[in-house]
This record gives sequence, C-alpha cells and structure tokens, in this order.
Amino acid sequence: MMQNTAPDTREVCQTANSSGEITLTEYQVFPGIKLIYQDVHISRYAYPAQDEKQMLEIHHCREGRYEYQIGKQYYYLASGDLSVSRGNADGTEAFFPTRHYHGITIRIDTTKAPACLSCFLDDVNVRPALLMEKFCSAQPCFIIRSTESLEHIFSELYTVPSSIRNGYFKIKVLELLLFLSSLDTRISQTEQHSCPPSQVRLAKAVCSYVCANMSRHFTIDELSEKFQVSPTQLKKSFRNVYGNSVYAYVRTQKMLSAARMLQETDRTILDIAGECGYDNGSKFSKAFREVMGMTPRDFRNQKNLPIESVRSER
Repeated sequence: MMQNTAPDTREVCQTANSSGEITLTEYQVFPGIKLIYQDVHISRYAYPAQDEKQMLEIHHCREGRYEYQIGKQYYYLASGDLSVSRGNADGTEAFFPTRHYHGITIRIDTTKAPACLSCFLDDVNVRPALLMEKFCSAQPCFIIRSTESLEHIFSELYTVPSSIRNGYFKIKVLELLLFLSSLDTRISQTEQHSCPPSQVRLAKAVCSYVCANMSRHFTIDELSEKFQVSPTQLKKSFRNVYGNSVYAYVRTQKMLSAARMLQETDRTILDIAGECGYDNGSKFSKAFREVMGMTPRDFRNQKNLPIESVRSER
C-alpha cells in the first residue's frame, strides 16, 4: 500500500559554545510565515537581523525562561507565557537565565505573507498587517499568560505526527491568528513581565558572584551589603530576571553541576557533595532528588541520561 508521506520541509540550525547548545527547527507554513521550534540549553544566543521591520513575532514558552530586550526595557517569558512583538531589524541577543528553554516562535513577514488569509478559508478573516497594528502600535510588546484556548492550540503543536505535519501546521497557525484577531488587548500583562536595565544589571551581577563562589552559602543580607542595595530590592530584581529566589536558583545550579560530575567523573558522591557545599550526604541527596527527580546514586547508574531531561524544577 502506498503511503501518503509529505516531504520534509524543515530546516535545522544547531549552534554550540562553551555555555551549551541551541537547536532551531524551522518550517515554512505559508509564504512569509514560519514556525520555529526552539530547544535551548545555552545562556545566550544572537538571533540574526531581520530583513524588514514589518516582522511580527509570536512566542510561546513551553518550559524554561526567555529574556529579550526592546529598546531599553527587558521582557521575560516563563512557562505558559505568550508574547507578540515586532522583529528587531538589528537582530536580537536573547538571554536564557536558567539555560533551559523550549518553545515555539511564529514569525510573520507582513510584506510577504498573504494580505488576508481568507484566501485559504472563506470565514478566516485574518490580516497579518492588522495584527501588527493591533498588538505593536501602542506598546513595543504584548505579553499574557496563555489562556486555556491558547494552551490548547500550542499543546497540539508540540505533538504533531510527521505524516500530517505540513497540513496540520497550516490549520493550527490559522487557528492561532484567528484567535489573536479577536483577543482583547486590554488583558495585557506586559508590565508584570518587564524589567528596567538597573534591575537586570543587579540580578546578573549577583548571579555571577554566587555562581563563582558555589561552595559558599550567602545570606541575602550579605549579598545586599556587598552590592549596596536593600534586601527587598535584591530579592525582587533577582526573581524578576531568574524567576526564582537566589537560594532556589543556586541550589538548582549546584545540583546540575553535581549531575555533570556524577556523569563525567569517578568522584564519590560524598566528595561531590562537599564540592557543592554540603557536609552532610543525606542533605545533599535530598536536595539532588528534589531538583533532579532521583537520588545521586540512581542518576549515576543511568549512563548518558540527558541532564536537562530529568530536571524536576522548571
């Protein structure tokens, strides 16, 4: 029996550096409209400049955390967030605070996309140029927590059978754009997802410092004194950028470092615990299990298990 298999139209771009790797899997859905899966385990990535300023970008964060800058303001997406913004003609350097991000981007070049997508379905009155005006004329970026309807659209995009991929993408992108066309922009939560540069600089300086001294335990008061800010300001800035408290972030980074040592070295578990600042093996094992979902011994016994695939804190 002949199988009706659609040709593979994807383009895959993989980039790696000392901080990790990123994989972008791109599909051309309609003329001027691309759907891109982003699988990120890297701290920074410079996206190339766009040919036109009339590029509309829709981002959906499935897991992790994503920072991007528009003008002087910084914006953050966490799991379940959706944003709509203009593409950056000068390119975009994205920062991934937890080095962990999985999501979908739909990129629409409004100069090349069909003026009205009703040419595909009579009752689908979707005009990309009007979407650009609706979401990007009064503010540089539109962000909301994904609604049940939006989550339904995106959840199915993460589990598409390859045999129907090309046609399915068309249906889901049309569904998303139609939904956005009817969305009330007054529900925007952009302000809650943004940070001024001063907060971003403080949070990243604190993060660099504590990560460079991972075996030490710092109190918030000690960090506040060092960086000459109030404890409240330090905690707020750090959570706004990294989506977690200093303590929780550092603990996760310690356990990720421990996981790499368990995989790549023959050092004892107690030795690794000490390296991470734990003088008690049971406390280390408890912290490791809470972050990685299993004990250090079980993790070591599962050879070549991808570290990011077993994290329980996302």
